[in-house]
Amino acid sequence: MNDLSLLAARLRTLAPSCGPVRLIAVDGHAGSGKSTFASRLAAALDGAPVLHLDDLATHESFFTWVERLGEQVIGPLSRGECARYAPYDWTARTFAAPRGLEPAPVVLIEGVGAGRRALRPHLARLLWMDLAAAESWERGHRRDGPALSAFWDEWTAAEAEHFSADPSRPHADALVRQLPVGYELLERPRAAAGANRSVTESKLSAPPC
Repeated sequence: MNDLSLLAARLRTLAPSCGPVRLIAVDGHAGSGKSTFASRLAAALDGAPVLHLDDLATHESFFTWVERLGEQVIGPLSRGECARYAPYDWTARTFAAPRGLEPAPVVLIEGVGAGRRALRPHLARLLWMDLAAAESWERGHRRDGPALSAFWDEWTAAEAEHFSADPSRPHADALVRQLPVGYELLERPRAAAGANRSVTESKLSAPPC
C-alpha cells in the first residue's frame, strides 16, 4: 500500500472548512482512479470516512445531486452533527437504507464533480486525479466490460457536459498522477510553494497541501 502518511499529516493541519470537518475532495474523470486513491488516503488518515458520489447520483440524474448533498451531508456536518444519506443502489435502481457519516476531523468526498462550484466553499482541499478524459474513460470501459457499454456512452456524454459548464481541474489545489508505483503530487501555483514531489510505496515527500 502506498505511503500517504505525510499527505495525511498535512491535511490534518488544515483549518476546518465545514463546521469542525476538513472536507477533502478527490475529483477527476470516471475511470481515473479516484476511488482507489481515496481509499488509500482514508487508510493513511486512520480510517477517515469517505463519501462516494456514486451513492448520490442515479440513473435518471448523474449530476443533479447538489441539493440532496447539501441537505443530507453538508448541512449536518457544518453543525458538527452526524450526516445521514440514502445511498443509491445501481442494481435495484432505488435508494437503500440511510447510512451515517460522522463529522470526523477529516472527511473525504470522492467522485466526478466533487470539486464543483457549489461544493468548493465547503472544501479544505481539492485534489484532482490528473488523467485525461479519453484515457480515463477507456480504463472504465475495460473495467466494466461490454455489458455496460451503453451506460458508459450515456455517462461520458453527461460528464463532458458537466465539466464544460463547471470544470474542477482549474480550481484544484494539487494534481495527483498515478505512477507505476505510488503517486506523484503536483501542487498548483496558487497553493503552498514547493517543488513537485512524488509518492511511492516507501516514502511520501510533498509540500504542505
